[in-house]
Amino acid sequence: QVQLVESGGGLVQAGGSLRLSCAASGRTFSTWAMGWFRQAPGKEREFVATISKNGRNTYYADSVKGRFTISRDNAENTLYLTMNSLQPEDTAVYYCAAKNAYYYSLYYYTSSSKEYEDWGQGTQVTVSS
Repeated sequence: QVQLVESGGGLVQAGGSLRLSCAASGRTFSTWAMGWFRQAPGKEREFVATISKNGRNTYYADSVKGRFTISRDNAENTLYLTMNSLQPEDTAVYYCAAKNAYYYSLYYYTSSSKEYEDWGQGTQVTVSS
C-alpha cells in the first residue's frame, strides 16, 4: 500500500494554468503506474491521464489532450499534472492514483479506475469564467 498526497489545486481564471503534484510514500514508486482522475459535483469520477512506471508512455482523455501533461520524477517519488488553457469545465476535485505494476511491462499504463489500488485525498481545482 502507498500513501498519496495531492497538492497544487486552487482557483484560477479561464485560460490560466496550474500544476498539481502528488507525493508518494515508499521506496517503490518507480514500480507503479500512475494516473490522474477528477470528479466534478454531481458527476462520476473520470479519467484524466495516465503514465507508465518508467515515464515514457502516457495517455490522455480526449477532453484534456493537448492542454494537460502528466509527468513523474521517480527520484523524488512525485507525480505531476501540468494543466494549461484551463476552462470552467475543468473544475473538479483531482485525484492521483497508483497501481502496482511490478510484474507488468515498463510501458504499461491504464485508464481504468478499477485497476488502481491506492488513491489520494484529492485537491480542488476551480476555474472561473
